[in-house]
Amino acid sequence: MKNKTLVLGLGNTLLGDEGAGVYAVRALQDRHADNPDVEFLDGGTLSFTLAGPIEDADNLIVIDATQLRQPPGAVRLFEGEDMDRFLGSHRQSSVHEVSLMDLMAIATLAESLPARRALIGIQPEYLDWSDTPTDAVARAIPVACDLAMGLIERWRG
Repeated sequence: MKNKTLVLGLGNTLLGDEGAGVYAVRALQDRHADNPDVEFLDGGTLSFTLAGPIEDADNLIVIDATQLRQPPGAVRLFEGEDMDRFLGSHRQSSVHEVSLMDLMAIATLAESLPARRALIGIQPEYLDWSDTPTDAVARAIPVACDLAMGLIERWRG
C-alpha cells in the first residue's frame, strides 16, 4: 500500500524569517533522511515545477512563514479543509513566483490533490535581507518539525 508523504519547505533564505519553511525542511531531512515513505523537498519560493511532486504525493505537509497575526515565532497547524480555507482567505502578495493556492488548484484540476494535507505556518518577525532567522523563528522551527513528524506518524496508521 502506497503512503508517500511530501514535506515541502517554502521560503527565501535570503530574507530572514521568510526562509522558515526551508530551514525546517532542512532540519527534518538531516534527522529523518532514512525514512523511505517521506520526501523532504526545499521548494524555495515556489514554482509551477512543484505541481508534479504535489500530485505524486499521497500526503502533503507544507511548512512556510505565514501571516498568522500572532507574536513572532507562533506556530499553527492547518489540516485538510482548514488548510484550504486558510489559503483561500489569506491571498496576498508574496515573494513566491506562484502561490501555494495556485499549486493546490492545479492538483485539484488534475484530480491529484492529496487527501491528507496540512500547512504548518510560522509567524515571521523580520522579512528583509538576512541569511538567518530571528531568535523567535529559530526557536519555532523545532516545534514545526515536531508537528510535521507527528502528522506523518498519525497518517501512517
